[in-house]
Amino acid sequence: MSRRENILKAVHFESPDCIPMSFHISGACWNHYPHDALFELKESHQFLFPGFTRPEGEFAIDYSPWQRTGTPYTDPWSCVWETAEDGITGAVTTHPLASWDDFDGYQSPDPEKVIGWAPADWKQVAGKIERAREQGGLTQGGLRHGHTFLTLSYIRGYENLIFDMMDEEPRLWKLIEMVENFNSGIVTRYMDLGVEYMGYAEDLGMQVGPMLSPAHFRKYIKPTYERLMAPAREAGCIVHMHSDGDIRDLVDDLIDGGVQAINLQDLANGIDWIQAHLAGKVCIDLDIDRQRITRFGTPGEIDALIREEVEKLGSKEGGLMMIHGMYPGVPLENVRALMDAMEKYATYYS
Repeated sequence: MSRRENILKAVHFESPDCIPMSFHISGACWNHYPHDALFELKESHQFLFPGFTRPEGEFAIDYSPWQRTGTPYTDPWSCVWETAEDGITGAVTTHPLASWDDFDGYQSPDPEKVIGWAPADWKQVAGKIERAREQGGLTQGGLRHGHTFLTLSYIRGYENLIFDMMDEEPRLWKLIEMVENFNSGIVTRYMDLGVEYMGYAEDLGMQVGPMLSPAHFRKYIKPTYERLMAPAREAGCIVHMHSDGDIRDLVDDLIDGGVQAINLQDLANGIDWIQAHLAGKVCIDLDIDRQRITRFGTPGEIDALIREEVEKLGSKEGGLMMIHGMYPGVPLENVRALMDAMEKYATYYS
């Protein structure tokens, strides 16, 4: 069974061969760990990094402009970004609509010319999707991370946005419409290209609780989500949603709005809670801990964590995928233990 087929079967509860596992090494890691050590980890874990071969010559990463230190980056919405760590997306330091006085002259980017962070090359995107299709790979599209709620917060500033919702600021609806129309243009183009997996990544949770009240989510954000996800659902395309943080108060609304596979953090939401509320009902794309056990635990505790999650959330029928994003600070022995555990328990139900 190909990787594409395995993922589709996992999402649709159609008995995949194994639990789809993904391991992402962030760009910042290459500044903090010996390159040979990271290459060796990838070479020795071919299940997670199929076909990986060590590059020849000097290895360097060309970071995206919004992940480079030293020079602020202005995105297509006129939000100014700065980061303190190469390879990590930083924070908005200048909000273009910090004052509503500037709203009349404010304009949305053109989805024909822009995809998320950078200028669009839809011909190149189409070619990449077609190559994936020809090679039997999963054809994917996606909105920029933070496509709706977070984009509004980047434009207005988080506190301003929350006060706008509380105050029922009428201009907020116009700004939401502007953001939605841009995102809708992106979704439409991906649907026209025939993708089968569409990502809607947006962090909605804090360490405890969501970043906005459930009532405000339902009033201001959920209707936009539903309209943005509807074309994918109608096309038979998988709707995948990612959110960091504690989103327990919003999960039912997300699923009700059309999400079929949800990427949420394990310990922030609680393994037992996820089991009770989501297991068997929606495909869980589990985001493996980055704050506690993988960072400060022992290799044995890491193995136990992955086994517990597979036992409680997985089944032979499917409905579970797992992913880990590696960032600086995790001991390499823990990284190896996590990779080992992900490979070992991927076939737990086979």
